[in-house]
Amino acid sequence: MSDPLLISSLQNPRIKQALKLRERSTRKETDLFLIEGYRELLRAVDAGRNIETLFFCPELYLGSNEGDLIRKIAHTGAQLLRCTEPVFRKISYRDRPDGLLAVAPQQHLSIADLAAQLNPNPFLIVAEAIEKPGNLGTILRCSDAVGLDGLILCDPCTDIHNPNVVRASVGTLFTVPVVEAKGAETLAWLKQQGITILAATPHAEKEFTEVDLTGPLAIAVGTEQLGLSPLWLEQATLQVRIPMCGIADSLNVAMATTVLLYEALRQRRLKS
Repeated sequence: MSDPLLISSLQNPRIKQALKLRERSTRKETDLFLIEGYRELLRAVDAGRNIETLFFCPELYLGSNEGDLIRKIAHTGAQLLRCTEPVFRKISYRDRPDGLLAVAPQQHLSIADLAAQLNPNPFLIVAEAIEKPGNLGTILRCSDAVGLDGLILCDPCTDIHNPNVVRASVGTLFTVPVVEAKGAETLAWLKQQGITILAATPHAEKEFTEVDLTGPLAIAVGTEQLGLSPLWLEQATLQVRIPMCGIADSLNVAMATTVLLYEALRQRRLKS
C-alpha cells in the first residue's frame, strides 16, 4: 500500500464533497453515500460492497484492527486519503469518531431481486413511510438479529442511505436485503406469492401471541405518528394487537417491530 495523500486543509474539495453527502439531494444526485465507523465498514466490505474513497485518521482509532481493514479496502482499488484530526472531525457525523469514514456507491434492489433469492418460507418486514432514521436503523438491526430474509421499504420518507440510518443499524444495512417499492406493487406481489401479511393495530381482537406466525410472513409496520395506512390495514391477512397495560396506547414503531419479529422467531424455532 503506497503512502496515501495527507489532507490537512478544511477547504480541500474532497472534504467539501464528503460534507455535501450528508444532504439527501447530493446523495440522490451522485448515487453515493457515507459509511462511518469500523464495524459499519467491516460489515460493508464483508458483504461485498464497493468502497470508492476511504478517509482515515490514525490518531482517532479506538482499536488495533483498523490497519487490516484499511489494507483490505486498499486491495479493492479504493482511494485512500489520510486526514489530520481536525479535518476528520469536520467530516465525521459522530460525537466520538473512530477515524474511519468512506464514500461508497449506493445499492438499489427491486422486488424482483428479492424474489430471486427468496427461500420457501420467507420471513419479511414491510416498513411503510418510516420517518425517523433512528427507527429505520433499529428495525434493520433487529431484522439482522432474527435472520430476516428482507426488508421492503414502501413509499419511504427516510432515505435508507442517510448516515444516521447506517449508524443506527450498526452496519446491518449491509447484511439485510433492502428493497424500495411502492405500496400497491408490494401488496400485489405478497398476495401473488401467498405470503401472510400481518398488521398490528390497537383495535385488533387477537393478541400477537395468539396467531400462527410460522408460515410465509410479512410483518407490516407504519409511520411513527399514524401507523399503517388504510391500504395495508384493510388488505392485511391478519390483524393483531400488542397489549398495552399502562397509559400509553402504543409502542414506538421500532420497539413494536422488535416484539413482533421475536415472537415470529420464537414460533418458527419451536416448529423447526
